[in-house]
Amino acid sequence: MEGEGDLQLPSLFSFSVLLPERACGEREGMGPYPFGSGTATTGWAAADSAPQCSASEIDGLLAGAGYRVRSSDLLHVAHSLERLESAIGGAPDDHLAFAEAVHYNPSDLTAWVDSILSELSPSLPPPRPPPAAPVVETWPDPTCSPLPYRQHQTAVVASTRQREEEGSAIRLVHLLVSCADAVQRGDSGLAWNIIEEMRVVLTRVNTGVGIGKVAGYFVDALCWRIYSPCSSSSSSSVSVAGSAAEQEILYHHFYEVSPYLKFAHFMANQAILEAFDGYNRVHVIDFNLMHGLQWPALIQALALRAGGPPFLRLTGIGPPSPDGRDALREVGLRLAELARSVRVRFAFRGVAASRIDDVRPWMLQVVPGEAVAVNSVLQLHRLLGDPGDDAAAPIDSVLGWIVGLRPRIVTVVEQEADHNRPAFLDRFTEALFYYSTMFDSLETGRGAARHHHHQQQQAVAEVYLQREICNIVCCEGAARVERHEPLARWRARLGRASLRAVHLGSNAFKQASMLLTLFSGEGYCVEEVDGCLTLGWHNRPLISASAWRADDDVAPPPDIQLFNTSMASTTNNSITISGNDI
Repeated sequence: MEGEGDLQLPSLFSFSVLLPERACGEREGMGPYPFGSGTATTGWAAADSAPQCSASEIDGLLAGAGYRVRSSDLLHVAHSLERLESAIGGAPDDHLAFAEAVHYNPSDLTAWVDSILSELSPSLPPPRPPPAAPVVETWPDPTCSPLPYRQHQTAVVASTRQREEEGSAIRLVHLLVSCADAVQRGDSGLAWNIIEEMRVVLTRVNTGVGIGKVAGYFVDALCWRIYSPCSSSSSSSVSVAGSAAEQEILYHHFYEVSPYLKFAHFMANQAILEAFDGYNRVHVIDFNLMHGLQWPALIQALALRAGGPPFLRLTGIGPPSPDGRDALREVGLRLAELARSVRVRFAFRGVAASRIDDVRPWMLQVVPGEAVAVNSVLQLHRLLGDPGDDAAAPIDSVLGWIVGLRPRIVTVVEQEADHNRPAFLDRFTEALFYYSTMFDSLETGRGAARHHHHQQQQAVAEVYLQREICNIVCCEGAARVERHEPLARWRARLGRASLRAVHLGSNAFKQASMLLTLFSGEGYCVEEVDGCLTLGWHNRPLISASAWRADDDVAPPPDIQLFNTSMASTTNNSITISGNDI
């Protein structure tokens, strides 16, 4: 029919051209259905050899085109369209006008055609049931499942944003390296311009996780270096490092949320316990007491030793308390209480010192005949100097008197990194990738399900790492104490100091691997390297543990006083606790 009020009715094939031209299983010259989109002859001929679409695939294509109709209903729609065409031909004009006044939703083809038929031809006989369509046994293809339009649109937007964020993250890394290069060349103007650009790029990435978070820390560190560089004589070095009390709190939180310090304490305790076997008097010298987190496990293990526990002396070195509170003594009292509860004879001595090289061996009051263990967890790197500097570094004198004590065991745990390179750009790049891996392990090592308390602990623990980043990037000279070096370099240095390596053994490897199961993180890995163990994340070593001992025939340096003849003499920074004090 012609005219303004004519209804334009789609045929069975008219809405098929609205579907995507290249659908599943389609080849050149074919449409999304077996009968094609070309001529009837070529379409049917191609149907015999073309791969067939399943019903779920066709349903997905119809849904994607906006039609709420299933492929199984198409034959019913075709018969309804034929009846509608006949009804329109014999319907009066006033009935057609009435039908045009009602607005139907043509996307629902079945309901649309049936509703018009009910109004135009109420007297028509009911439609005959369509012949049963042949059942085609096909496997459903989950990749072709229909998606609502809004869900599809949301997925496209999310995918686009993800690609944009990944591109911005890559851009950030390039800008960080370029800025570090400008800093190394002394071009502060260019470095600041790059920082301004990085701050814009940071708005396009998620700064709460991943490279966005790490990049934010490095950008802040670069700003600090440009406008407030710290050296050994500047107050900026103190503000970057924070107070000793703050550092102890951050250390404790880092211990709680990650396996790295637990791994360090476990491996050191295992080596010390084996070295003390058969000795009745043992003495542990801890270079960094830090609330004594490491020692309850050792005290309990000694209590269970066959033949009875030995007499244990513990000397803990730590920073002086700025508020006048004797923090070392408080730690010693708690450890003494634990030792008494498990019937271990125990004595504690605290030595307050800001740096390990301020300690003199006679302050430790080592007694001849006792088995000595020296424990250093993440401390020896703070004694290193600039590579290539002819001046003697503090590490040399400290290693000298350590060897002079003739310890049964020296446990060394250090970051497996190379942050002591002479060129700023080299150590900046190494630090960027090292801490990116470290933060990734903290974010995903325990899985996505974390309660609020753990998230708060992790936020504080990340400040511990952030301060390491600031020291590496901002500071130079004696103020730069985070001078991490890889295990191979430590092996050479300790060997030159007349220490020989002690193999940690396969038993330690197995127990360390079991320790990681507590963190349910599949990315953590323990590796054995020439008798030493490393803990890493996805095959990137992040921390190493090794054990050493001095030969009995090694003579101490002649200018070092190792023993104090009077055990009663003390310094102002030393306290002693025995079992009678509790």
